[in-house]
Amino acid sequence: MTIAKTNSKTPQAIAKAIIDPKPQQQILIIGGGYAGFYTAWKLEKLLRKNEAVVTLVDPLPYMTYQPFLPEVAAGSIEPRHAIVSHRQHLKKTNLVSGRMTKVNHKLKKATIAIQGGKSRVIEYDQIVMTAGAVTRTFPIKGIAEEAIGMKTIEEAVEIRNRLIGNFERAAALSKSSKQRKRLLTTVVVGGGFAGIEAFAELRSAATALVRHYPEIDYEEIEFHLIEAMGRIMPEVSLKTSLWVIDNLAKRNAIIHLDTQLTSADKGVLSLSTGEKMESDLIIWTAGVAAAPVAKNCDFPLDAKFRVLANASLQIVDGDKVIANAWTAGDLSAVPDLSGGGVGGYCVPNAQHAVRQAKLLAKNLVADMREEAPTEYIHKNLGAVAGLGIGVGAFQSGKIGLTGFVAWIFHRGYHGLAMPTWERKIRVVAGWFWNMVLGRDLSSVEAMRNPRLFFETWATKPGK
Repeated sequence: MTIAKTNSKTPQAIAKAIIDPKPQQQILIIGGGYAGFYTAWKLEKLLRKNEAVVTLVDPLPYMTYQPFLPEVAAGSIEPRHAIVSHRQHLKKTNLVSGRMTKVNHKLKKATIAIQGGKSRVIEYDQIVMTAGAVTRTFPIKGIAEEAIGMKTIEEAVEIRNRLIGNFERAAALSKSSKQRKRLLTTVVVGGGFAGIEAFAELRSAATALVRHYPEIDYEEIEFHLIEAMGRIMPEVSLKTSLWVIDNLAKRNAIIHLDTQLTSADKGVLSLSTGEKMESDLIIWTAGVAAAPVAKNCDFPLDAKFRVLANASLQIVDGDKVIANAWTAGDLSAVPDLSGGGVGGYCVPNAQHAVRQAKLLAKNLVADMREEAPTEYIHKNLGAVAGLGIGVGAFQSGKIGLTGFVAWIFHRGYHGLAMPTWERKIRVVAGWFWNMVLGRDLSSVEAMRNPRLFFETWATKPGK
C-alpha cells in the first residue's frame, strides 16, 4: 500500500504554491524498448496537466515486441505489426532520435549523439534508465562474421529472407552439390526460450516451404540446435522440455545437448563432440547482456554491468538511494522479492520489464508528489512457447501443457500482451487471414541493397 508522507504546510505556504506553482519537472527516459515505452505510456496517463515534461531518447522510432520475432521469421506475422511506433502511440512525450553517450547525474545532464548532427545536452530533474539489453556473444571464431541474432525486427526479417532465398538457390543446384546441403542446413545456437522458439518456428516454416519446391526432398532439410547445457528451456519442467525435444526430433530437427560450438569459421561449424557441419544460416540466441551504454553513466553497476536498484526501482549506491534516478528492465539489477529470481535478482524478460515500467511510472509520480514509493513484487505467471503452427508448450508451477492447447495459450497470451489495441487488432487479423490463405512465405532479399537495381541501370556521365 502506498503511504503519503506527512507534509504540514501553513495556509500562507499553500496560498503561495497556488499563486506561484512549481516549474514543470523534466523527466528524461533513456531507451524506448519495453521498459522505456511502457514507462512513458504510463506517465502520460498519470501526470497532471503541466506537472512534467517527458522526453524519451532512443535511436529507433519504435518498440519491438520480441516474443513475436520467431513468428516474424517464420512468416506468421507481418514485421511491421510486431513493432509499436513511438510517435503514433506516445502522444504527450517529446521524442529524440539519438543515442545517449554520457550521463552526469550530479549535474543532471545527459549528452545525446544525434546522427548527422551535433550532440545535444539535455538537462533533467528525473532520469529513467531503460536502455535494455544486447545479444551476448563469446569469442568463437566466425560467429561475429557469419551468425545473426534474434533480438531485433531487422534480424527476424533477414532470417526469413535468407531461409527462403536459400531454398531458391538450393532448388537450382544438383542434389550432389555440397553447396546445396549447406544452403538447406539451419543451425541455432542456444536452447533457451528464444532459441527453441526460433528453431521450432523456422522448422515449421521450412516444412511449409518444401511443398512449393518439388526439386527439394523433405529429408534434405537439416535443422540443428546447439546447447551447452544438459537440457533446454530451464523455465519449464524437465518433462515438458523432454516432450519438446521429442516433438522436434519427429520433425527432423535435432538438438545437441551438452555440446559447445568451438568454431563457425566461414560457415563451417565445429562442435565439442567432434561433429562438423556447414550452414549458410547460423542463428545466435545464447543469452543477453545489459546495454553497454550503462558504462557511460555515473551510476553504480554490478558485475554484469547492470544498473543497481532497490525494489522500488530507484537507483542505489549500496544502501543509499540516489535521488531522482530510476531504472527498470534488462538494464537493471532489481531484487526479486518473490524469491523466484536468479542470484536474488529479477531475470531479464518481458514480464518483468513491462510490470516494472508501470510501477516505476507510479513511483516516480508519487515521489514528485512527496508520497512514498511501492516495492516491486511479481511472481512469474508461467512460461509459454510457440513451436510452430498448432504446437506449443506451457508451464505454470507444476502444471505443464503441450501441443495444440498450449499453442492456443501462447497466441492468446501474446495477443493480449501486445501493447495498444491498434497493434493487437493487426496481429490477430493477420493470424486469421493466415488460417484462410496460409502464411506469407515471400522473400525480398534485395532490400539489403535497395539501390542496386537503380545503380546498375542508371546512366552515368561520359557513357
